Amino acid sequence: MTYRLDQPEQTVQPARRRTGRLGAPHFGSLPLGDPTGGADAIRWREQVDGKSLYPRVSIQRDIVLTMSDGVRLRATVVRPANRFGQTVLTPYPAVININPYNRLAVDALDHTLHAPLLGKALRTASASIDAGGTGLEGLTTLTKTLSGGVFDVFGINRNLVRSGYVQVIVDVRGTGASQGKWQILGEREQQDSVEIIDWTSEQDWCDGTVGLAGWSYSAINSLQAADKRPAALKAVFAVEGCDDIVRDIYITGGMPSAFIPTWLSAVNLLKWVPNPSSPIHDLLRGDTARWARDRIKSPATEIGSLLWGFLTARDDRIFDDPYFDERDPQVDRIEVPTFTVGAWHDLFGRSATGIYERLQMEPGRKQMLVGDGYHLDVGSGYGGKSSPPRLDVLERAWFDRWLKGHRNGVEYYGPVTMLQQGGSWTSGHSFPRAGVRTQRLYLHNSPSGSAEHAVHDGTLSHEPVDHLTSLHVRADIRGAMSRDMTQVTAGAAMALGPTFTVDARYQERGGLSFSTEPVAEPTTISGPMNLRLNVATTAHEAIWAVTVNDVAPDGTSTVLTNGALSASNRALDESKSTYAADGSLLSAHHYLSYKRKLPVPADEPVRIDVDLVPTDAILDTGHRLRVDVYAASFPRYLTVVPDLIKARGRRQRLVLDPRHPSYLTFCAGGQL
Repeated sequence: MTYRLDQPEQTVQPARRRTGRLGAPHFGSLPLGDPTGGADAIRWREQVDGKSLYPRVSIQRDIVLTMSDGVRLRATVVRPANRFGQTVLTPYPAVININPYNRLAVDALDHTLHAPLLGKALRTASASIDAGGTGLEGLTTLTKTLSGGVFDVFGINRNLVRSGYVQVIVDVRGTGASQGKWQILGEREQQDSVEIIDWTSEQDWCDGTVGLAGWSYSAINSLQAADKRPAALKAVFAVEGCDDIVRDIYITGGMPSAFIPTWLSAVNLLKWVPNPSSPIHDLLRGDTARWARDRIKSPATEIGSLLWGFLTARDDRIFDDPYFDERDPQVDRIEVPTFTVGAWHDLFGRSATGIYERLQMEPGRKQMLVGDGYHLDVGSGYGGKSSPPRLDVLERAWFDRWLKGHRNGVEYYGPVTMLQQGGSWTSGHSFPRAGVRTQRLYLHNSPSGSAEHAVHDGTLSHEPVDHLTSLHVRADIRGAMSRDMTQVTAGAAMALGPTFTVDARYQERGGLSFSTEPVAEPTTISGPMNLRLNVATTAHEAIWAVTVNDVAPDGTSTVLTNGALSASNRALDESKSTYAADGSLLSAHHYLSYKRKLPVPADEPVRIDVDLVPTDAILDTGHRLRVDVYAASFPRYLTVVPDLIKARGRRQRLVLDPRHPSYLTFCAGGQL
């Protein structure tokens, strides 16, 4: 039987032998449509968990790499070793991880996870303890990441090295033990990544073949390096990377995120913690003095400029600026096989689907895996009976295929594997799903009878209103107990209970709610969506936050996706926006620049398009689709002080006008 990556989602009978568009015959059984990976994934897992090629690893923690500008970076090199601890001399492919979180933290994680008895006990406990349906559900979801494999992708992956790889972990310049000034993904830092790849490929312990792996920051700089096309780089495994830092997290909808100053502060603190790998040697050769000098020159990188921009709006980093253009990976330039992992409510929620779409290569050489979670819980539950393989298993299979040439079938996995919100894991050939079509639902003032707790209980209708109605809404702080809060804390707030994850009714008390009738049959929603609103404010700035929810028959309202926009940032870049075949706007791309800000007239309605994060969900029979509109969602979306002054004392209103209707545009299978 011949397996094609562009066939519809289905389950087929396994075959003994198959071929595909990607080359030579592959022996095994992996039906397209099986998110677990089938028999192939069993073999991938057995290779990771079974007997290794080598019994031990050798770790050098004080490697010095001198960059072309003279700055000295510090690295850890992990190589296979025999049972006596002697380093194996055979050259192998190298997997590089470059991150700013200080190798001291990576070492501590490694010591914990590989401590005798303790490490295995922690992984076993994290996989087996499940408090689903209780108040501790969020906490156990977080702890399950330990058994999901992401920490092996992030840190020292001993199983990978023992199977015949070399791992290189490097402190980003200006962080950890590396010298220089931290650039936060800047041009010089990107050049460092290329030079690290070149240096690695030339070492006698490397066979000249290199892969890049990482989680979050190190996933982003992996994509950045890949777009430079270094000759030795052959594959990328990127967990929760990003291709549009501005719109994902820095200034979503023109509003800064509370996550950024928190994260910057944490990394700036970590960069002051010295690594004790070789203190005497470092002191004698002057590295300690150079390290201290560079830290004193930039004690708190970007903190001052961020504060100044927040207070005055006079810093470029408060707007979409060339500062960010320099930092966004040029994904469409990447040529090597790339596996991207994300989550629907990740800090970088739109990036997994966006990266996959922009990669200019055939499915199979590019793969997308998206779960229904956040940033910190990626991989939670992976490896289960109906779930994808663990992330460390997928990483090993990916690099075995593209760095070593093993015909293990990983190119036939997916290529689009998603945990459908409200449903289960699926694998298929595309996102959005085949069979969905563009639909439109209008915000109507007539009551749905399902959201009497909200400021207004309205309807999502197939027809716009027939008369003018104004619905007033005020800013409040209920967003501090919502899925928005969990998203901005990278998932940490999920430990506080279901109000922060799966039940938005508390937040809805401060919003305008619009719901459909219950659906008569399961209905798929898949792809981008846009909410057009006709709004007004008594001030000269307004903040609008939006969620789209799945409402169960018992009233539980679960956020599927969200978005926000400040009214002054409503100008659209039509060349980068996405439109359906009928001309409907599906994904709005706002300029978010200082020069493109538009005036907000007092008490005069204006049209805004709120870009919502693409998603994939299924509404079960009896469920409703709901749109919630808020005047704020603190602290997910913050307002810079000058805009806050413009918005002071504001009273916002949604104007339902038959001449200028407000409506949701989305893609769905079946009629809502």
